[in-house]
Amino acid sequence: MSTTDSATTASISTTEGRPDHPDHPPRAASPFAALTFRPFRWWFVTQILSASGGMTQAVAASWLVLQMTGSALALAALSGVTMLPSLLAGAWCGALIDRLDRRRVLIATQSTLTALSLCFYALIETHNAAYWSILALSATSGLVNALDGPARQVYVLDLVGRGRLAGAVSLYEVILNTSRVLGPALGGLMLTVGGPGACVLVNAASFLAPLAVLLALRPHRQADNDAEDAADAAQHQSSRVAQASTAARTSRRGATRAGLRYAWSVPAIRSCLLIAAASGILFNSGLMFPLLADRVFHLGGGGYGALLSVFGLGALPGALIAARGGEPTSRQVAFLAAATGVATMATAYAPDPVLLYLGMALVGFCSIWMIARANTFVQLRAASEMRGRVMGAWVMALPGASPITGLAIGGLADAAGARIAFAVAGLAMLTIVAASRRALA
Repeated sequence: MSTTDSATTASISTTEGRPDHPDHPPRAASPFAALTFRPFRWWFVTQILSASGGMTQAVAASWLVLQMTGSALALAALSGVTMLPSLLAGAWCGALIDRLDRRRVLIATQSTLTALSLCFYALIETHNAAYWSILALSATSGLVNALDGPARQVYVLDLVGRGRLAGAVSLYEVILNTSRVLGPALGGLMLTVGGPGACVLVNAASFLAPLAVLLALRPHRQADNDAEDAADAAQHQSSRVAQASTAARTSRRGATRAGLRYAWSVPAIRSCLLIAAASGILFNSGLMFPLLADRVFHLGGGGYGALLSVFGLGALPGALIAARGGEPTSRQVAFLAAATGVATMATAYAPDPVLLYLGMALVGFCSIWMIARANTFVQLRAASEMRGRVMGAWVMALPGASPITGLAIGGLADAAGARIAFAVAGLAMLTIVAASRRALA
């Protein structure tokens, strides 16, 4: 453990042996077990607000770009510049997170994202917002999020400890999908009442609550996490992987490359990263969702927001079920990925809006269940000294791979139609599962 990590080990207000301490999770397999620990409960609530604000701004930005350009490739480019920093710098940021105090990193990133939202608001209100300026602000936000993403992933473990990690990760998916319900609904209302500037201002304000929690609380870092993870690594990893872990631990030079080599050398982790990259098409709400709503079903801005909300409503029970499942298995991840691929392909050819909404709810249900289990599986399978770098690789895959998958799917949508593009997303998922059948057996 680094010196900066050691600085975070001070207990907040609990002591060893108390029921709400992260080292003593409740016996019941409740999806809300992590919420019995007060710091995570506060963080959970504020993240719902913040994620909803982010979705509200994303709805406005995507709609602005679609109205300005009318191009699927322009939407893909918006997504691409936002996610490209995660793809290019995700592993490096993960290595950095292994050495830094995650709480301090998040304070810095959340403050910066607030300032960027206020700049976007000013451009809109002064009528100076243009496609290039939206791209520039999105790229800058993406650069900040490349560091913010892996910090959030590991910060959850810092807050709740290993015993509650499965439930906490799944509850984090509840946060994201609650935001997919609240954010688009609020975004549609703000677009109607106050215009896109109001959506962006809501996002800027939504960062205040998590900043307050970060400033007020210091997480208790579970003291024996590293010992447990080392034991797991000894049992489950090959000697070659263990040697790679030791080399990365003893030398910071080349730590990023070592982290990527480690993640790729473990077949099950590698397969989960590929599945995460493919699933990014489904979670890229600024690409396929507006195209289906506008070009195929002619639903307008309100229908676009409703489509996102339906996806989120379907995803909520999926995340809750994932939280009840204990530690995930590779077979479970493979089965859920295949189910997500089938549901996506079926939804792509929905004949009317009613079946589109029902199909999108099913896609949300399967995909979030799948990604929550895959995320937890990767975190628990990774060696403790590699966890930050592995989660940096995860961020490179989801959402970092979106510049590649988004441009490919956006170009396909312009050439062959939104239905075929969405179906290809499901086919890609099924292909990866088939190719990874041994690794996920």
